[in-house]
Amino acid sequence: MRLSSDVQDRASLDALCQEVVLVFGQVDILVVTSGTLKKAPTAELSDEDWERVIDINLNGTFRANQIFGRQMIKQQSGCIINTCSLTSFVSLLEVAPYAASKAGVLLLTESLANEWAQHNIRVNAIAPGFFRTPLNAHVLDLPERKAAISGRTPMGRVGRVEELVGAAIFLASPASSFVTGETIVVDGGFLARGI
Repeated sequence: MRLSSDVQDRASLDALCQEVVLVFGQVDILVVTSGTLKKAPTAELSDEDWERVIDINLNGTFRANQIFGRQMIKQQSGCIINTCSLTSFVSLLEVAPYAASKAGVLLLTESLANEWAQHNIRVNAIAPGFFRTPLNAHVLDLPERKAAISGRTPMGRVGRVEELVGAAIFLASPASSFVTGETIVVDGGFLARGI
């Protein structure tokens, strides 16, 4: 089964949740990967650009968590995996709304983990480092940017998207049955490097 939904459209998320319950009887796992960014000097950023990034990344994650969380509370079980970012922990140049939104996702994850643990719902997150995606490929292909990222990453390269799978499987599986409110960083050592 495949359905499209939009984290900016509550009705589409409601419809997705209802369809999953209709077909499978319950919702076991929710993975929220929505994200967009606007790279620009913050002093020149428009309200519209700020609000769009916050709405997709933070508000969209909230909407999805709330809608599917209500179902998980009814069934007294479930697992939610949100997507944070390195910018949940450190700032990067000229992506203030992205950083603010992804830091918000980290705290939303922790807050919901605390609130919903009593309902046997685990809420965790994955914070990818630099991975080539359609969102950032044009930037990562710039030789100077690629060199800067590789030089700052102990493993000396950007990640491959399939390298996120292990963290997701762990968080979605019974192997993490006592893990909630955590964010697993998958970044090739980027945050560990220091100066």
